[in-house]
Amino acid sequence: MQTVKTTNGVEIPQLGYGVYEMTSEEVREHLPQALQLGYRHVDTANAYFNEVAVGEAINNSGIPRDQIFLTTKIYPADYGTQETMPAIDASLKRLGTDYVDLLLLHHPYGKYVEAWPVLEQALAEGKVRSIGVSNFPIKKINEIAEVASIFPQVMQIEMNPRHNQHDFKEQLIGRGVVFEGWYPLGHGDPELLNMPVFTALAEKYGKTNAQIIERWHMQEGNVIFPKTLSVEHMKQNLDIFDFELTDDEMARIDAIPQKPYYVVPEQAPDFFMQKYDYSTQVRPFKNTLLQK
Repeated sequence: MQTVKTTNGVEIPQLGYGVYEMTSEEVREHLPQALQLGYRHVDTANAYFNEVAVGEAINNSGIPRDQIFLTTKIYPADYGTQETMPAIDASLKRLGTDYVDLLLLHHPYGKYVEAWPVLEQALAEGKVRSIGVSNFPIKKINEIAEVASIFPQVMQIEMNPRHNQHDFKEQLIGRGVVFEGWYPLGHGDPELLNMPVFTALAEKYGKTNAQIIERWHMQEGNVIFPKTLSVEHMKQNLDIFDFELTDDEMARIDAIPQKPYYVVPEQAPDFFMQKYDYSTQVRPFKNTLLQK
């Protein structure tokens, strides 16, 4: 598995298994399959309401904990000088582990500036190995930077060939930020998946259109989490490391007109700021983003 490094030398597998909008039952069924096939990066969040099931799957896998890269995220209602460390400790307890490999602030609302030094403290205490943010615009990243001893090491955002985030990356060039992409296949949009450029390259390399997009991500240096409950698709996702796109082919994909699928609201929707009982492990809301 290919990896990328954070500024403090932590290696992140580029291909991960995301459990967004998966029930605990689905996690218990499908995450063990992914781990058995070779996935070694799992991405969850306290607001996914499935951390307990994720922890059980990892701890029952027979795979040493230090061979699985585990990410979780803290929701905005849990940001703050007094609130964030208890939220981190609660996630660790639900996950059945004494550390996570990456901890992210999930959304750019509430007391994120106050929360950041707490993430740095958790890093110093060994509760996390790397820290970052998710869905943050550059303005709010810069607000964090003003109080930070450690610049965010990871940025997780929507990223796919129709929203390649090159402009965003340019603004953070030289910072060593690792970029992670959710919805790396454009949420399965047939208009994206069936573009002629991907069909032609899939025929050339004997791959699927989705595998061509995933390979583009690898060569972009992105970390991705293509969600699937299908064992066959899990296998296909892992089968992208035996070929390489040429510079010209990468450029053809980069030339695709840009159009994000989702928008992160400027103001926080009410459910972002509500306190939740994560012990229920049942998600009380449907979506955290607005479809364009």
